[in-house]
Amino acid sequence: MNIYEVIKNRRSVRKYKSEPIPDESLKRILEAGRLAPSAHNAQDYKFVVVKDSEKRKKLARASTGQSFVGEAPIVITAVSLDPEHLMSSEVPAYAVDLAIAIDHMTLAAVEEGLGTCWIGVFSQEKVKEILGIPEDYKVAVLLSLGFPADKSGPKIRKDLENLVCYESFSE
Repeated sequence: MNIYEVIKNRRSVRKYKSEPIPDESLKRILEAGRLAPSAHNAQDYKFVVVKDSEKRKKLARASTGQSFVGEAPIVITAVSLDPEHLMSSEVPAYAVDLAIAIDHMTLAAVEEGLGTCWIGVFSQEKVKEILGIPEDYKVAVLLSLGFPADKSGPKIRKDLENLVCYESFSE
């Protein structure tokens, strides 16, 4: 698959087969995240890979009861080690850094025949407690990962003309 096909085929998966993910596939997906750019190339983050079914169920409860989180064979938790670092643009570096890294992983997952879903709705406190994450760090996102158990149609997206402005901002 070329990169444009991968991007086109990526979708949010909320129903997974119980089939385990091959270690080599997981390693390639994590490597894609490792290779992502970051502010000052600092890579001030960690990825917590959760395979344990009881922990995944707890993460599902911490994610407002989204059961598919616990049903995915793996949940990757993206953790910022320096959540206070602001770039000169006044944007938190971790938000950008981890978005890039997780997106690299989502695209690599498609290439591996796997599906993912970004989970941004969760209790920071509960996830930290479940995974033993220190208080001064920040959980940015959870990523469910597994073989899709369903087929979906094409993604609905706005037309490019509705999203792009040239030379200056326009509504």
